Amino acid sequence: MKPNKLREMNAEELNKKLAELKRELLNLRFQNATGQLTNLKQIDACKKDIARVMTILRELELKAQN
Repeated sequence: MKPNKLREMNAEELNKKLAELKRELLNLRFQNATGQLTNLKQIDACKKDIARVMTILRELELKAQN
């Protein structure tokens, strides 16, 4: 997901997206453990998306403090 799209979302939407991505990562890890996952890059991409969402949430938090 692109950071520009994430910046258009509000904090509530970002928190929902974060929960969704964490569930997806959990499912990918289970698939990997059982040998069903064929593309391991999906795990890395999911982790990076989680980091992007968390970064933008932090930016919003800092913006609200000022």
